[in-house]
Amino acid sequence: MQTPYYLIDKSRLLPNMEKIAHLREASGAKALLALKCFATWSVFDMMSDYMDGTTSSSLFEVKLGREKFPGETHAYSVAWAEHEIDEVLASSDKVIFNTAQQLQRFEEVSRDHVRGLRVNPGVSTSGFDLADPARPFSRLGEHSPETIEPVADLISGFMFHNNCENADFDRFDEMLTQIEARFGSLIRRMEWISLGGGIHFTGEGYPLDRLAERLKRFAGENEVQVYLEPGEAAITQSTTLEVSVLDTLYNGKNLAIVDSSIEAHMLDLLIYRESAKMQESGDKDWMICGKSCLAGDIFGEFKFDHDLKPGDRLSIQDAAGYTMVKKNWFNGVQMPAIAIRELDGSERLVRGFTYDDFAAALS
Repeated sequence: MQTPYYLIDKSRLLPNMEKIAHLREASGAKALLALKCFATWSVFDMMSDYMDGTTSSSLFEVKLGREKFPGETHAYSVAWAEHEIDEVLASSDKVIFNTAQQLQRFEEVSRDHVRGLRVNPGVSTSGFDLADPARPFSRLGEHSPETIEPVADLISGFMFHNNCENADFDRFDEMLTQIEARFGSLIRRMEWISLGGGIHFTGEGYPLDRLAERLKRFAGENEVQVYLEPGEAAITQSTTLEVSVLDTLYNGKNLAIVDSSIEAHMLDLLIYRESAKMQESGDKDWMICGKSCLAGDIFGEFKFDHDLKPGDRLSIQDAAGYTMVKKNWFNGVQMPAIAIRELDGSERLVRGFTYDDFAAALS
């Protein structure tokens, strides 16, 4: 296939799904795919065998989850608009409001729907202020039990989302204990609690059985159904971004320009100033550069066992999360196609993008 393209490998996706299935069975918790991280619905048929449904951040994600992923559809947004709430309710099983004011605003129209409220516990694991839901002056959820109490009878559940790439079970346990201490009396009045995403429980060496025991105990002591909303945990290590070297030069370092762009195809690398991941070997240092006109369009510096040349193929690793959902047409750079490697090793192209797609995105 012509590069660039995202390659989703089902044999690498499967171990994540099996860990999710084990956690569900051992803990009693349900798992919803967070579409804000990954929404490539061509593999939803496989993922739905191991997960309970989807959770969303917008009307369009709600509709995609309902249409493409069997199971429950949870609808959350930082703010619902009046013109979209009817469609949100028609496309979801549960609607979660970000504030008590939004809940009260749409109380009458949503009265026959299962409703929840986002709660901000004021603690998180984020190392980035940009992504920290508990940052000062955060707009993400109600943070005061006194504010929640007057509307508690209008809802049946809470959504807490305060983990971010958290691979530390002890830290998760500590924060959940803090949540119980502060909001326990309100939690015990609910029927279900979502603990959100950001728990890296499919990572190598994570104590999955300890997490299962803690979730089961939380559910039992509070008499609630627990939900998790894995995004990155569901698809970690499953996908590569396949690119080709277009040109090379030397300017104090060996530079290789590829037919892709971090701003257009792996935007989080730019936002969080992180390096891409690549399987390295050898002792030859090369900086891998994107082809856009942005000076800082750099995938990172990597070691190879040979000098790169035009035509060489490279695989950027762990390229599923927050990539396909954020890809854009900056500079008119060719948008990567999407391909799937089946469990039998065969590969198929599921979506390509053309100039017509570029033109249609404009006006």
